[in-house]
Amino acid sequence: MKSRLFSILALMIIALAGATIWYQTQGNNLPQGIYQTNGRLEAEQVEVATKTAGRIAEVLVREGQMVQAGDLLVTIDNKQLLAKKREAQAQINAANLALEEANAGVAQRESALTLASQELKRTQTMYKKQVAPKEKLDQAQAQYDSASAALRLAKATAARTLASIDAANAALAELETLLDDTRIVAPRAGRVQYVLANAGEVLAAGGRVVTLLDISDVYMTVFLPASIAGNLALNDEAKLVLDPIPEYVVPARVSFVATDAQFTPKSVETSEERNNLMFRVKLSIEPALLQQHAEKVKTGVRGLAYVRTSEMASWGATLSKPLPENPLHAE
Repeated sequence: MKSRLFSILALMIIALAGATIWYQTQGNNLPQGIYQTNGRLEAEQVEVATKTAGRIAEVLVREGQMVQAGDLLVTIDNKQLLAKKREAQAQINAANLALEEANAGVAQRESALTLASQELKRTQTMYKKQVAPKEKLDQAQAQYDSASAALRLAKATAARTLASIDAANAALAELETLLDDTRIVAPRAGRVQYVLANAGEVLAAGGRVVTLLDISDVYMTVFLPASIAGNLALNDEAKLVLDPIPEYVVPARVSFVATDAQFTPKSVETSEERNNLMFRVKLSIEPALLQQHAEKVKTGVRGLAYVRTSEMASWGATLSKPLPENPLHAE
């Protein structure tokens, strides 16, 4: 057992020494116009959180699992919301019945108004011919006015009932939205970096449940002096050599150059001091390459980054090596 352990340690030391010698050799024999610096791989982290307070019902993912946009990650207990949804649906059904009654009342009042209008016209004609007394005309007019007022009331009742249906539908839509919020899905494709909540825990609104790592945007962050950063442009070619796989050269591109220096001396009155200004630069790996090796891409890996101070500069034979099909195998 001890001999096996010693053998493993010896192999690790040899590998480390080999990588160190390789780094030193490359650093001492860089082509003209090529600048080397250190950095580490990073990726955007997405904190997936609850929108409303509630008890975690089920966690459906595990750390390290790959997920796609829309995949269900966590569910929150929704029994209370489901009960409110049934109540809202019952209120809508009751309001629809009330609307039918109101519409029937409108039809009835319209019929009564038509009858009262006809009776009023006959009475007016008879009164003009002095066949009907004035009391008869006044009675017909009163019946017509009453029927007209009753119709307006019936129409107002129908309109109020219709408004209550709209309000009930709006309440139901809100409940359905709240129910949707109890199903927490992945906002984008990525790897589950951390599971931050367990079934049974009660979280407040905004409580984090899962941290996703967006491996479609992996980059190395480096800091370059002003004399180097000033010569870089977006999408300029770059090269990465990662510590776990120093025998491979990973192609990258300049995706960001900070406009403000990260390390600024107290005084920058001389050119030498201005050269000490350091700017943050992101060197992104191509998304197509990341997609090919999604299961093996990792962040936090250290390595060396190479940039060109001039487009005319040659990468040299070592940094121009094509990348094999399966380079990102670091575990």
